[in-house]
Amino acid sequence: MYTKERMIDIPVYSFFVIFFVIYGAANLYIGWRGWQALGQLLPDGSAQLYWLTLTFFALSYFASRAGAKWLPETITTLLTYAGVFWMAVIYYGFLLVLLVDIIRLLDRAIPLLPMTLKQHPEWTGVTVLILLTCILAYGFWNARHTIINRYDITIAKNAGNLTNLHAVAVSDIHLGDIIGADRLEELVESINQLQPDIVLLPGDIIEAELQPFIAQNMGAVLRRLNPPLGVYAVLGNHEYIGGEQDGIIAALEQAGVKVLRDSKVIINDSLVVAGRDERSRNRYAGGSRAPLSSILAGINPAMPVLLLDHQPLDLDESRLQGVDLQLSGHTHRGQMYPNHLITSAIFEIDWGYLKKDSLQVIVSCGYGTWGPPIRTGNQPELLDIHITFNGK
Repeated sequence: MYTKERMIDIPVYSFFVIFFVIYGAANLYIGWRGWQALGQLLPDGSAQLYWLTLTFFALSYFASRAGAKWLPETITTLLTYAGVFWMAVIYYGFLLVLLVDIIRLLDRAIPLLPMTLKQHPEWTGVTVLILLTCILAYGFWNARHTIINRYDITIAKNAGNLTNLHAVAVSDIHLGDIIGADRLEELVESINQLQPDIVLLPGDIIEAELQPFIAQNMGAVLRRLNPPLGVYAVLGNHEYIGGEQDGIIAALEQAGVKVLRDSKVIINDSLVVAGRDERSRNRYAGGSRAPLSSILAGINPAMPVLLLDHQPLDLDESRLQGVDLQLSGHTHRGQMYPNHLITSAIFEIDWGYLKKDSLQVIVSCGYGTWGPPIRTGNQPELLDIHITFNGK
């Protein structure tokens, strides 16, 4: 049995403590090295303003979340944008500055750098700023340019009157302040142009808080999806993070999306679409999801089974329970390079296609973004899936 999956169930409070320690240390490191390199280019007496500015950006995202219920929406949105972009600045700033420091350490042992460069650290600082700006600009542009990845799948079962099924799957949309109604309209138009029979949404549709979804009337946009066999979804971890999962489910159902929580539907007496509840629900909402065997209990084993499960884990359970095609997301394939090294180490498959005996798995890197609206390791995607049923 494959054992690559190494998900560690860290308590929520421990996760936040670890995150803030690392985030705070990274901000101090970047701030300190930035001042050393660029401080001499700034006016005299600007040190206090420098550190106040850095502190503002470092805390702006958390201030937007803490003040979301009483700050004006415009202020909250500005703080959110400032905060998420700053996270990307710190991430790539840390990597670039760390690389510079490694080169400097190597230079002490084996002189590599010209003396002129050593005497002008501001040249290095400006170069890092230019590289950082280019990386973030590309990542922002790339995150807005969606590609369509086509998969041709054969399932060795009969599906009643269906010989073919055209499905479009979209994971990790993350609708909220950052991925708003304009991006959703682009998404809906792209899906409708493909004219699928069915639309499948494997989780993280809404980014934690329901208010932006309602304020921007995104439900009306979602209702424009018109596949003849319907729109089906499961919850992801982000629907649970904000504790508003019940309201999110109601809003999605009103928008014409059938949410499957450890449940299944039989379509045209031909195939089963099953959906598992998010595996991390016990962390945020208590309880645990049902075993797949109970979800699929009572179905005709000769009928094709499509499974939506947000995280691409427990693949052997899906294989043993006779699932034919599993669709997942969650990983973003790291979203920002080189984070794919982490996701590929955690998951048996963090993006693309995998076949395990009769089970076929497709993992999407997602449509939207979490945190910074930046992608540098991959492109946002729609999955255009053409399924042929062949029981011969």
